[in-house]
Amino acid sequence: MTESVIVRKVGQIGRITLNRPKALNALNQDMVEAMTAALLDWRGDDHVKAVVVDGEGEKGFCAGGDIRMLAESGKAGDGQAWKFWRDEYQLNTLIQEYPKPYVALIDGITMGGGVGISVHGAFRVAGDRTLFAMPETGIGFHPDVGGAYFLPRLAGEIGTWMGLTGARLKTADSIAAGLATHYVPTDKHADLIAALEAAELDEDGEQLEGILDAHSGDAGASDLALQRGLIDAAFEGDHVDTIFARLDAAGDAWSKKQASILSTKSPTAMAVTLAALRKGADLDFRGVMAQDLRVSTRFLDDGSDFYEGVRAVILDKDGDPHWAAEASNDEVEAYFAPLSDAEEMSYLD
Repeated sequence: MTESVIVRKVGQIGRITLNRPKALNALNQDMVEAMTAALLDWRGDDHVKAVVVDGEGEKGFCAGGDIRMLAESGKAGDGQAWKFWRDEYQLNTLIQEYPKPYVALIDGITMGGGVGISVHGAFRVAGDRTLFAMPETGIGFHPDVGGAYFLPRLAGEIGTWMGLTGARLKTADSIAAGLATHYVPTDKHADLIAALEAAELDEDGEQLEGILDAHSGDAGASDLALQRGLIDAAFEGDHVDTIFARLDAAGDAWSKKQASILSTKSPTAMAVTLAALRKGADLDFRGVMAQDLRVSTRFLDDGSDFYEGVRAVILDKDGDPHWAAEASNDEVEAYFAPLSDAEEMSYLD
């Protein structure tokens, strides 16, 4: 068992703590395997009534995945990236289909892979430090880990806006968007965990939800209510250039800022992301996971903006990626083509 994940049972709670605080608890292969093993073990354990997942340290619940490894694996062609994604998406599916209440304490940075191990669970508890985002287009990639499932199912075009711009939602906005189900002040999280660990829980989760409600507070006002009209007007449709045109036509300060943000993202990654979100709106969860593995694997192809994004953001950290021209419609559609039988998505049951 890896030291990067602390797994234990306390009372009727299965507890998982991500334990790479210096890396903002970013997921690696060992962590994915450890979480999967624990959840599979507890799924049939009658003594475990619920699962609680949190992250060590003050800054991050989980900041994503091991992006450097993925890029290196893609260049080497060693298959490690494909295996990581396949196993990670199996974990995401296990969480989404989990028969017991799954509670993620998303205090701190919750991005990419961290979203995948939280948002698909029954309960997501935000704290004062919550920062929720899917920033993948900024590294020439797409919002995977089920982004094409949950983003299109948010109100209006909030999910499209988040997926394309990488917008970072703080606590109140995360609650307003439905990404977090509860707000518990950061300094009360230990009390919440203690109450859950000490409780005698029922099978249907009502007592657990009552404990969450008893510890919850008011996250305050969200800006999304003011922005929703602008978001919905600009981010509908199936073409990124149309979104740019609507933002330019709107002419207000918020719309100009969004256009400026979009201009820094990979044109191809945005086009693939928009297509993935529109397709994902009509897919079930496993269908989205199969789509994610196809699309992620295609981002490893030579010449992909993914490598340039990793260079600019992770390696050289110059923040100045030189993106390729936007892919054609046929090139975008090719990202979604089936993989070989051996590479296609598989599930744990």
